[in-house]
Amino acid sequence: MRVYVPLTLPGLAEAHKTGELGAGPLVAYAVTPALREWYRSDDTEELEYAALGRAALASLRLLGADPDAPRRRVVVAVDVPDRMAAVEPGPGPDPDGPGEVRVSGVVRLAKAAAVHVDAHEAEADVTAAGRALAAADGGDDDAQVVVDGAEDHELLWFAPQEIASLLGSGD
Repeated sequence: MRVYVPLTLPGLAEAHKTGELGAGPLVAYAVTPALREWYRSDDTEELEYAALGRAALASLRLLGADPDAPRRRVVVAVDVPDRMAAVEPGPGPDPDGPGEVRVSGVVRLAKAAAVHVDAHEAEADVTAAGRALAAADGGDDDAQVVVDGAEDHELLWFAPQEIASLLGSGD
């Protein structure tokens, strides 16, 4: 199963140093039955993009907990055995919509299929979105527009072999 693990740049640096995304359970996002129902599509590529978007929003939440992290969302796409990814029953703790899974066991960075990171140009919108997130969660439509502004930035795709240069150059 392909899962999308939300991180920050410091989290990615730690994973690069240790070789692991961490020992489970990790919160990740995947194409789940609830995501299929919520997104109302049978197109696998569209559904995976929706799961990536859920992970990007979760990365935005992680940035809120780390004020020193660069304001760039990070998502690592990794393939794990189906038995390692448990779908949360019911609505679960995810405020961002369906698709949340818990990944058990050690997830090695070497298993990553890709790393998705915001471009530098997204930092101002990601910063604003992070500030507006709590209000958007509370139903503020204007704040939701600001959060959606970060989603207007496509995450850049990097091969796992590019992580070292990504971290070293900041690109």
